[in-house]
Amino acid sequence: MRFLLYNIRYATGYGASYHFPLPFTGFFKRTGGTLGRIVSFMRSVEPDVIALIEVDSGSYRCQKSCQAEAIAKELDHFHVVETKYRNESMANKVPVLNKQGNGFLSKEPIISHRFHYFDEGVKRLVIEVELEKVSIFIVHLSLKFKHRQQQLEHLHRIVSHGTKPVIVAGDFNTFGGNREVQLFLAASGLMDANLTGLPSHPSHAPKRNLDFILHSPELIASNFSIPNICLSDHAPLLCDFHFSTNC
Repeated sequence: MRFLLYNIRYATGYGASYHFPLPFTGFFKRTGGTLGRIVSFMRSVEPDVIALIEVDSGSYRCQKSCQAEAIAKELDHFHVVETKYRNESMANKVPVLNKQGNGFLSKEPIISHRFHYFDEGVKRLVIEVELEKVSIFIVHLSLKFKHRQQQLEHLHRIVSHGTKPVIVAGDFNTFGGNREVQLFLAASGLMDANLTGLPSHPSHAPKRNLDFILHSPELIASNFSIPNICLSDHAPLLCDFHFSTNC
């Protein structure tokens, strides 16, 4: 199973044009051109499953169409997408923000899915997807250290209820370094597919390891890589999984 994790920044682009004529102007620009290039990249690496972080589910930026649905249609994948703020959040009442979420795409049918929500932070969504042989959890953790630690504690409780091997993937915003996830790894028994700690942010000159693909020991990770592509401020993570012979 080839797994792709990509924070696509709502396909708003990256580089000098993103900050022209004013800083962060790109956040408000139309996204069709960049999304097409993202789809072309995804098609070139042939993923079986895709964890999408920062996907627009229907604002004016993408002409009120859902980016996850559009990508799934192009790749002939099944998909799940949800806004990353709780219903009572003020962000859900603000145009554009209320269309910002995370998504999941799969070549094989999705058996079931659930949406969990952390108790802390602004971005609270946890997407849980069950496939035939594995359960996958997708997260985008808080920018605040204290909230990230509380979210990781909550995430451990959610993940521990599963009966299948799991993959936990997302943008962890670990500005304090990999040590932020060590307690979570020890408590959950999960392993980091990125064995050498390759950085993924910023994409043009990576120096921070913010994005993670974590997995159960029953799953063997191989061919981990961070492709050199600058369509977002994050570089994508790519990894192949297969079951161990003891599973």
